[in-house]
Amino acid sequence: MAKFVQAAVPVIGVAAFLAVACNAAPQPGGTSKTVATETVIATATQSATVPASAPVSAAQPATIKVPDVSGMNHQDAQDAMQAAGLYNLREVDSSGKKRMMIIDRNWCQTGQDPKPGTVVPADTVVTLYADKC
Repeated sequence: MAKFVQAAVPVIGVAAFLAVACNAAPQPGGTSKTVATETVIATATQSATVPASAPVSAAQPATIKVPDVSGMNHQDAQDAMQAAGLYNLREVDSSGKKRMMIIDRNWCQTGQDPKPGTVVPADTVVTLYADKC
């Protein structure tokens, strides 16, 4: 049978590798110093410092015009909202009976908040009010 010898990787070698991978200079004694990096985005009218891990669009959230889903069945209303880019949807039984909408196609839209045509950020909560068709 063949015997396998497992070589120990020196800790200093691993620390040096991680330091290079993280853009940090290796320190004596096997420790490394983490260096934070930032991306600077500048325009003619303004300048801002944005962390390298943050998406550029985070500075200016997308806005979406809320579609009119009145009279649609609840499933089609959800599909229309998602097609427009609105995914934070809340559903409410407009009869006040607090029923759960198990089969969305059996419910018809009776209202929505925010109102159709309103321009909102993409993460806005849209409440869809429906009643049994």
